Amino acid sequence: MVPGMPALCMMLIVHLAAVGTLPPDTGSEKEEAAPLSYNQDIRPILSSKCFACHGPDSAARKAGLRLDNAEGAYRDRDGAAAVIPGDIDRSLLVGKILAEDPDDRMPPPESHKSLDDPERAVLVRWIEQGGQYEPHWAWVPPLRVDPPTTSGDSMQQPIDAFIRARLEQEQLPWKPRADRETLIRRATFDLTGLPPTIEEVDSFLADTEPDAWQRLLDRLLASSRFGEQWGRMWLDAARYADTHGLHLDNYREMWPYRDRVIALFNENPPFDQFVIGQLAGDLLPEAQLSDQVASGFVRSHPTTSEGGAIKDEYRMIYSVDRTNTFATVFLGLTAGCAQCHE
Repeated sequence: MVPGMPALCMMLIVHLAAVGTLPPDTGSEKEEAAPLSYNQDIRPILSSKCFACHGPDSAARKAGLRLDNAEGAYRDRDGAAAVIPGDIDRSLLVGKILAEDPDDRMPPPESHKSLDDPERAVLVRWIEQGGQYEPHWAWVPPLRVDPPTTSGDSMQQPIDAFIRARLEQEQLPWKPRADRETLIRRATFDLTGLPPTIEEVDSFLADTEPDAWQRLLDRLLASSRFGEQWGRMWLDAARYADTHGLHLDNYREMWPYRDRVIALFNENPPFDQFVIGQLAGDLLPEAQLSDQVASGFVRSHPTTSEGGAIKDEYRMIYSVDRTNTFATVFLGLTAGCAQCHE
């Protein structure tokens, strides 16, 4: 497997289930005192209600005001500014969103993007707390954070402490560990995509050794089905298909690349080696056939064998597809707009 990928996926699922879907208690004193995050609390409001007229689009911008960055929000406007950190009395934004006169209130009624009272309160509190902008979350480097101290028993994994701390914050109970039959079923589905057999369940239930759970995971990770289960997720990202995708959408010989990806997930090479093979396996010094096949990543785009196709046109189409796929998979960005807008 590619090191860390299953763990990251599982951590994300747990995080969303245990953290991301819980609504904030906006009426509590603790919530009122909590510091606000621009990315989490403010950007969604401004993006939904304000950026259409005060965002990055210069053609649609009104009053020369930008609220999507600190420079525009803090810019001096005849002795005032839309956002003056810590000063809600002099911040023009506060006056506009709280204005009683509909002709002065922002967003204007005709925009159909009116703020509700909780949104106004959050914006005011944000400015009162300093009105600090943050880079888009995609550009903020992840930092290692020490697990929080909780009131529960010792945790088996560091992520348990983060989950328990959030559950305690929301006054939710910590669920007991699942029974062994449920555990083997979950692990087998997750790592191989298939349910365990009756014999496998019975064998695990009969194994009372302390390392039984670890040995179960080792067995599943060593299974060839592991590569089939997790390799297909990479193949989806690489837009693998057994047909051309254009014209008659007829069959093409792409299965060697599929099989090579499955084998690589089972072989578990370092991630950098995996990526190099995907992008340039055919260019490696003394590249083997398996290395060349691995570079099928850059050949998985839709193709056409139509007799009337213009080669230069489709060469451009293929290049655009490869570039978009590279940006999405390796940069976490969509680059499609750059096809027409530099």
